[in-house]
Amino acid sequence: MRTLTVEYLQDKILDGERLSPEEGLFLLEKADLTTLGFLADQIRRKFHPDNVVTFVIDRNVNYTNVCVAGCKFCAFQRSVGSPEGYVLPLEEIIRKVQELVDWGGTTLLMQGGLNPNLRLGFYEELIATIKSKFPQIQIHSFSAPEIVYLAKLERMSVRDVLLRLKEAGLDSLPGGGAEILSNDVRAFLSPGKCTADQWEEVHRTAHELGMTSTATMMFGHVERPHHILEHLERVRRIQDDTGGFTAFIPWTFKKGGTQLDHLEEVSSVYYLKVLALSRVYLDNFRNIQSSHVTQSMKVGVIGLHFGANDLGSVMMEENVISSTGYKVSIPRVEDMVKAIRSAGFTPAQRDTYYRIVKTFQ
Repeated sequence: MRTLTVEYLQDKILDGERLSPEEGLFLLEKADLTTLGFLADQIRRKFHPDNVVTFVIDRNVNYTNVCVAGCKFCAFQRSVGSPEGYVLPLEEIIRKVQELVDWGGTTLLMQGGLNPNLRLGFYEELIATIKSKFPQIQIHSFSAPEIVYLAKLERMSVRDVLLRLKEAGLDSLPGGGAEILSNDVRAFLSPGKCTADQWEEVHRTAHELGMTSTATMMFGHVERPHHILEHLERVRRIQDDTGGFTAFIPWTFKKGGTQLDHLEEVSSVYYLKVLALSRVYLDNFRNIQSSHVTQSMKVGVIGLHFGANDLGSVMMEENVISSTGYKVSIPRVEDMVKAIRSAGFTPAQRDTYYRIVKTFQ
């Protein structure tokens, strides 16, 4: 068996060969930041020779904060019966979507807790009402844990729940709730959420039904490097089979009001290493997103030189990460355009499906 070296793996990557999980782990643990960044940038250039970096105008509407999952990393959730728990009235959600339309947005991201009081009919009415009033808005909503929990409540299959939601007007699924797709990690981190296999089932089923989705990873807490590779290998395998993921979006754990506040947050250097490895390892993903939300815009644009070709969203609203006390800076369109240009790229607004809406020359 060949002895692994960074030089050998660099040649392998530049020749377009696929990495094994063992090789990916070796790079994460042994390669320096600049080497990984160089390799990721080379792969990005193959996918995006036009040097365009995209962003989306969206709104993240958290329709409820009542949740029974009990995730140790979450400061947003409230228990059933909590005086701080809420479910947004339909009228308020419609008002928020109207503001999104007025802003020139294309994407509505709705996510909430695992609320036992909300049944399938609530979601169907919500989606159908939004679609009837705003047919142009792409509804990119409801994470895999929400789908699995809803299927459990209704005693239905995941497929039947997704079919009902699609018929109501659901367009695509966010990758939220993935955290780390390792059941060893999930058993400690989020024991009340769906398993890694159930997360995979939701996304495979959505793809089979003609819906797209994104894949995400929230790292920098209790996972070890081999868990990151386990996660990347799983989403790469799904993408091989279905081709239904539009993008991969890694971000880091933020502490503040969580059960994991004793942990030290990982550095921006480690974030950039994982981002770069994601681009190198996920050779079947066209789009990799850099996170200005958890890393700041300064680090977010650096990520564009470490494999990312997308800078996420101009968000009208963000509640989950903000609930930790971390100050989320929400950029305006002109801020996003300026930031992308400052990094040496051509900015472009996209939609949910990564289709270009407008290029800023």
